[in-house]
Amino acid sequence: MPFTPVLRSEALKVLTLRSLCGTLLAVFAVTTAFSALAGASGTSEPDFDPLYTSLSGVMPGQIAAIAFGAMVVSSEYHRAGIRVSLAAVPRRGRWFAAKMTVVALPVLAVGTATAFAALLAARAGLGPAADGLTTGEQVRAVVGCGVYLTLIALFAAGLTTLFRSGVATLSVLIPFILIVSFVIGDAAGGAADFLPDKAGQIVLHQSYEGPLGPATGLAVTAAWAAAALLAGAWRLRHRDA
Repeated sequence: MPFTPVLRSEALKVLTLRSLCGTLLAVFAVTTAFSALAGASGTSEPDFDPLYTSLSGVMPGQIAAIAFGAMVVSSEYHRAGIRVSLAAVPRRGRWFAAKMTVVALPVLAVGTATAFAALLAARAGLGPAADGLTTGEQVRAVVGCGVYLTLIALFAAGLTTLFRSGVATLSVLIPFILIVSFVIGDAAGGAADFLPDKAGQIVLHQSYEGPLGPATGLAVTAAWAAAALLAGAWRLRHRDA
């Protein structure tokens, strides 16, 4: 079967599952709401970063992006749906590519729109405190935010294919981002800069220090996502459905 029909069928699966559409809506709602609250709170700290504050809602919002990536894949393992999918598309690599495409494209579109809305909402609360932001910095952060959310969703999708369980993926990734990155990451010193979330979120900062910048930080997150996808693809190709 050609790739286009496979992609169309996988997209229809996403559109017909309300929980998946609701998860994308949660990415928008949670990120925008928390960014608006952060902007309304303001700050007087000397190291205040108005760009990061404006997009700080990404921290809780990324949980919904992770859930979306995990649920798109895990839905195939309910009631052995994966067997039907692979019977219709025997070329597993083609099916996997289509599945990852329907993870990436919606998250990229929603993530970019979310970042733009969050920036506007937060800037309304920050007022003059955000006047120093340049157009280039804001465009970089909005586009980078969309790319970051896409990569983190693909990371989750790859791990779910590897584990064959959305619950297992969420049990690993959510504590990792909420606990390991902040607690162990701080104790690990410079090594924390190369964690998938910390590296990717550099693009959200107006100023940054350390070995990574916005582009290289996203490249590190992309490497984590690629590793998870390769591991998931290997599991899919070499194990029974």
